[in-house]
Amino acid sequence: MTSSELWTRANAERYDAEETETSSAAVLGPTLDFLEELAGDGRALEFAIGTGRVGVPLRERGVPVVGIELSEHMAAVLRRKIDEDALPVTIGDMATTVVPGAFSLVYLVYNTISNLLTQDEQVECFRNAARHLEPGGRFVIELGVPPLRFLPPGQVAVPFDVSEGHLGFDTFDLVEQVLVSHHLTREGDDGHYRRDDSRHRYAWPAELDLMARIAGLEPERRVADWDGTPFTQDSGKHISVWRKPA
Repeated sequence: MTSSELWTRANAERYDAEETETSSAAVLGPTLDFLEELAGDGRALEFAIGTGRVGVPLRERGVPVVGIELSEHMAAVLRRKIDEDALPVTIGDMATTVVPGAFSLVYLVYNTISNLLTQDEQVECFRNAARHLEPGGRFVIELGVPPLRFLPPGQVAVPFDVSEGHLGFDTFDLVEQVLVSHHLTREGDDGHYRRDDSRHRYAWPAELDLMARIAGLEPERRVADWDGTPFTQDSGKHISVWRKPA
């Protein structure tokens, strides 16, 4: 069993349409360059591969990609894009599901480790990555830095998007280290908005480093974005790389 919230058929069917910006060449290009370089001549395993926003174009670049995905509906959308023989996907929890073979790269993008709502499960995710890595292989995570600096005393909500078609804000439980992302998405021209909520367990970069150490992985690199921008105290997210000792 996993604490992750399961993506529904409706979520899966509209996911790509709502992620056109993150699927653009401008955004994906540096991501794919980064992952392709780390994969080298080896195989890559994507945890929570979803509809294949990253995995499919990485495979098209010639990197052998395998995926693990909890939602059958998300995997079904991916399957319309590429055959099982070209990009195998196993339905299961990224913290415990094991697939055959060893990989030079395991990666987990777009804040998805936060879908695991307990620290124990996040630690198990690191252990599962280490389990799949060949000696010298890397585990990569893309994750936002918790924006708690924006919370004055007594405030529990932080907006992250205020645009014509979408209003988004996070509310925080500082005791349980859980945030809820609230989305109001405009649908059509009649003024109707769809409301969606999702729960996440936020974690600091240093906490992830400790999880990596528990899993037997060593820190190798941390940057603020896929293009290699240096990570600073003002960075809103990080790309972190840990290496399995040879």
